[in-house]
Amino acid sequence: MNVLFRILALIRKELMAIFKDPRSRFVVLGPPILQMIVFGYAGTFDLNHVPYVLVDQSHSSDAARFISRMNGSGIFTCVAAVGNIQRARPILDARQTLLILQIPQHFQRDLSTGRQTQIQVIADGRNSNTAALAIGYLNEILNQFNANVMATHSTGTPPPAKLRIRSWFNPDLLSRWQIVPAMIGLITMLAVMILTAMTVAREREQGTFDQLLVAPFTPLEIMAGKVIPPIVVGLGQSAVIFLIVRYWFQVPYFGTPLAIILTFVIFIIAAAGLGLLVSSISSTMQQALLGTFVLVMPCALLSGLATPVSNMPRVVQDITMINPLRYDVQAAREAFLQGANIHQLLPELIPMAIIAIVSLLTASWLFRRIQ
Repeated sequence: MNVLFRILALIRKELMAIFKDPRSRFVVLGPPILQMIVFGYAGTFDLNHVPYVLVDQSHSSDAARFISRMNGSGIFTCVAAVGNIQRARPILDARQTLLILQIPQHFQRDLSTGRQTQIQVIADGRNSNTAALAIGYLNEILNQFNANVMATHSTGTPPPAKLRIRSWFNPDLLSRWQIVPAMIGLITMLAVMILTAMTVAREREQGTFDQLLVAPFTPLEIMAGKVIPPIVVGLGQSAVIFLIVRYWFQVPYFGTPLAIILTFVIFIIAAAGLGLLVSSISSTMQQALLGTFVLVMPCALLSGLATPVSNMPRVVQDITMINPLRYDVQAAREAFLQGANIHQLLPELIPMAIIAIVSLLTASWLFRRIQ
């Protein structure tokens, strides 16, 4: 019981240090909520506004129907209509458009006689990913237009087979459903690591760390008192951000409540362990803050949040195995969209638990070695 009372006293001290200042209270809750809302809207690969310049040399009814399909898709917006490519090029050079669409002069005649015709699309390769997505949308519109032309002009024979595409877990292929749940871990990790990394560094900078060492606390008790308050704060942040993802961004959650809770708990403990590790080797709060950002950035890049881990080189994939954010991103997506339970999340939960144990034990060892 004496051990428990000592740990509770340290926890109370740390929580008071975090929440006694109104600005600190805002920092704990304000930035994570703001980041989630901003990243939730900005972090999407879906296109809903693709500007294009039209070079219509046909001026036919078929060309008008194709252009109408594009403008009515809700994706493409015609920003200018010019007579030739030369007049369209300065608009593309100035980044005022992503695509130039040229419809040839004999477009309708070729369609009505069954001849093959070509629509030229010039894309801005300076933004290659967005251009590739826009061309993919344009191909889909063109396929629908071709089917309509074949039925209207009775040219050729219909294709013997066609694709019927279904997407499991994300029927509309909304990239926000993929990105936003994974952002919970990144935002929480940043906040928890900063709070944890500042604890021991603050004691050293204020000159109270030596007093803490000579107090009747063991290194494990000191570690517990330092790491539990950020974990509690991180769980609160995760709960708030989860509600934003679920009810603000309307991302469905199909998993069990226990699965996502256990994922958050293990991941936050792992993040706190890494933060405590940074804190134990930092002499000042500035060093702890810089160390946190140095560690968080590679974790974010190697988490699979933006690019799949399977697309990375094999050596890099091996490095990601010590990154707790990698497992949290995967677990969050499986819990939200796939409806995974605890048993199905074990391949992610077990490595996170190992990282948490190793980081906490290493930090505890450093507490006894570094003063």
